[in-house]
Amino acid sequence: MKLKSEYYLNEDVVALAKDLLGKVLYTKIGDEITAGIIVETEAYFGVKDKASHAYGGRRTNRTETMYAKGGIAYVYLCYGMHHLFNIVTAAENEPHAVLIRGIEPLVGIDIIEARRKMPVTKGAIAAGPGSAAKALGIDKGFNAKHLEGNEIWVEDHKIRYGDDEIAASPRVGIAYAQEHALLPWRFFVKGNKYVSKPNKG
Repeated sequence: MKLKSEYYLNEDVVALAKDLLGKVLYTKIGDEITAGIIVETEAYFGVKDKASHAYGGRRTNRTETMYAKGGIAYVYLCYGMHHLFNIVTAAENEPHAVLIRGIEPLVGIDIIEARRKMPVTKGAIAAGPGSAAKALGIDKGFNAKHLEGNEIWVEDHKIRYGDDEIAASPRVGIAYAQEHALLPWRFFVKGNKYVSKPNKG
């Protein structure tokens, strides 16, 4: 079942980042449908989070998408080469977001393998936010797309992980965020090979 927009309006972005583990992220590009089980996420707490693009109420052409009502895609280019896919959450003008860091390929395996030029048996095919986005064909063209549409969406397949199966750790690559870099707002499924490194909680 496709998640409804109400799901994304949750003000608790940390809880949402954890709850998204096990949900299935889909894309449809032309006639090509691909999907993967979300196995790694990071929460970003808007204007109060030193690691967030919206920290301090920053509004630019890039970050404006984050201020929209929850339930749309926020896609940006990192280091000029990797597209990163985030889910905008919370109410309008509350720029919370969840970064999707890893997916376990589920649908359209041959398409994913062709995009990544490697077999699905390799965890690197969809581990890390740049790899996960590329595996699903996500680029800037998906920015601001609604997640209830027919191009990108999330479904609940009733895949659930217990607390003992989920690890929480500091987010990756945000040393600039000072004390906020230590917040345990990265969540991942323990032992899943499609989780990026470091993969210890």
